[in-house]
Amino acid sequence: MWYNDLRPDSELSNDRYALAMLDPEDNYKRLLSNTDKKRTIENLLRLKEGLAEHVPHKRVGANLLLASWNIKNFGTIKDRTAESLYYIAEIINAFDIVSVQEVNSNITQFKKVLRLLGSNWKHTLSDVTEGTWGNDERFGFMYNSDRVTHSGLSGELVIPPDLIDDNPIISQLKRTPTFTGFESEWKKFSIVSVHLHPGNDANDSGPTDQEIRKEEVRLLIEVLKEKMETSAYEDRNMIILGDTNLHKEDEDIVKLITDEGFVESDGLKGKFTNTSLSQIYDRIFFNVDDYFKLVQDANGMQSGGVFNLFDYVYRNDPAEIQKYHQLMLAHKDDPSNLINDDAFSYYFNRYWKRDQMSDHLPVWVEIKSDSSEEFLRNKLDDF
Repeated sequence: MWYNDLRPDSELSNDRYALAMLDPEDNYKRLLSNTDKKRTIENLLRLKEGLAEHVPHKRVGANLLLASWNIKNFGTIKDRTAESLYYIAEIINAFDIVSVQEVNSNITQFKKVLRLLGSNWKHTLSDVTEGTWGNDERFGFMYNSDRVTHSGLSGELVIPPDLIDDNPIISQLKRTPTFTGFESEWKKFSIVSVHLHPGNDANDSGPTDQEIRKEEVRLLIEVLKEKMETSAYEDRNMIILGDTNLHKEDEDIVKLITDEGFVESDGLKGKFTNTSLSQIYDRIFFNVDDYFKLVQDANGMQSGGVFNLFDYVYRNDPAEIQKYHQLMLAHKDDPSNLINDDAFSYYFNRYWKRDQMSDHLPVWVEIKSDSSEEFLRNKLDDF
């Protein structure tokens, strides 16, 4: 991680090439005051402790940490601070590969986070899905090249015309999914990153939100079935992940995925992933060979979880909220009703912290990266 900007002003010169948190539209003015820096360092130290407690350590030749995170409107959110970008980078740095949804056409924030992560972190980005339904979104991956490499496989999943019904509910997914390959140790695998249709409304005319989401999954699985049959053997380890927007009652949609051999990580199953802790939107499904294993704990539970970042930054604590009063006043279009602590607390929890970080929490799994011993023992039994 690149912490250079967090040194006191007295230790810095205004060097636009040495600092990451500068405003190019205002003569490269620094985006962090000394007060901001002190607060950011205090919170980063607490965040580091939380990550160390809840996310496994990286072990060379032993594990690979895969995460998925919908970072709300990553690029166009109003007034996301340099402080928040540090927290986003710190969380990403705890993993080896992070699939990011809701990356917007403006990738300035995305690039700043990459700068903070350091030169060993690489990325892939899809194009923006055009049109109103595309919501100015693209898919991204950030990955630690010391631990994992991009296999060269990269593309978008477009629904071919022969799979579309005569009177279709939809003809393409709202946000075009990506299909990206990676390699680490013995593992070769492809990741399908998705952001499915949101909502749970009946809609007065046309299909319900649930029907649209179900059709998106049906079409996606039809495309993936052919890929799994025709891909090179080593590329058939397939992972579907992302913001599925699946509600608790969408079990029939989950079944479309699991009927094709995909299995949800039991370390994540049933865990709430939105900021309100009310829905299981963010999922990770695997369709992999016998040598592709997730790390298990002493009780046989697969290693994985949801990291609740708001236990460590932007905490729901009166003293913490007080620190952001002035920033919230500048952030709110009409701040006239921010007149007491209750009003600030409501705005902080309902809008401010979600706009600074996200309305989704990162989800992760721990993959066993070396299967050599299991492979050799199985081969020995073949003689």
